[in-house]
Amino acid sequence: MLELNTFSIAARCSRTGMLGVGVSTAVPGVGGICPFIAPDTGAISTQSWVNPYLGIDGVKLMALGSTAQEALDTLLEKDPGRNVRQVGVVDKTGQSAAWTGTNCVPWAGHILGKNFAVQGNMLVGEETVKAMAAAFEKSTEIALPERLLMVLEAGQAAGGDKRGQQSAALKVYYKEEFPYLDLRVDEHRHPVAELRRVFEVARQQLLPFVDGMPSRANPLGDLPGSVTAMLLTPPPFRPGGGGSAN
Repeated sequence: MLELNTFSIAARCSRTGMLGVGVSTAVPGVGGICPFIAPDTGAISTQSWVNPYLGIDGVKLMALGSTAQEALDTLLEKDPGRNVRQVGVVDKTGQSAAWTGTNCVPWAGHILGKNFAVQGNMLVGEETVKAMAAAFEKSTEIALPERLLMVLEAGQAAGGDKRGQQSAALKVYYKEEFPYLDLRVDEHRHPVAELRRVFEVARQQLLPFVDGMPSRANPLGDLPGSVTAMLLTPPPFRPGGGGSAN
């Protein structure tokens, strides 16, 4: 059982209905075991002595009609390790719920609001989650992927994980069953800063491609010629650069 001493946000965009999770921790590969999301359903961040099935089963419960709080109550009732778990949940209507077990490593706690749950454990202090909540609440006009990243940046600037930094992830679903954006920095000295760098490249090179990919409604997709031309260009010469030419 892996302990993710982590700060994260599970959130929904009230304008678009996008759902996502942003997370950072001082353990490698947090993006593979913490965020669980389904479109038009909900988003869950599961951490501390992490139990991924809280995310897997929680999304299933919300898909069957449970609210964020109802799903969380059901999950915790069945989990004998609830006192060492930390979970944040947002459903498709923007209702939020969270749990911080009594045996999570301090500082540990969470803040809830309409469309978001921010939580953290083994943090420098409460300032981390307060800064994260404030960053989300004052960025309503920004698209959810960058908004989640801004929340992570605010949490890191306010102290973050008291052991240090190692990995970060950003995962967002929109209308389709595949992620709209799924970025991970699995091991880095400054993972949130590196996630920002990767995001800026993805914003210019990946998201225009995703916007034109096949969908359930349009199996052929609608990829503009300008995007095709960009992707046929070696990465260093595309907008945002990155990659290599060989």
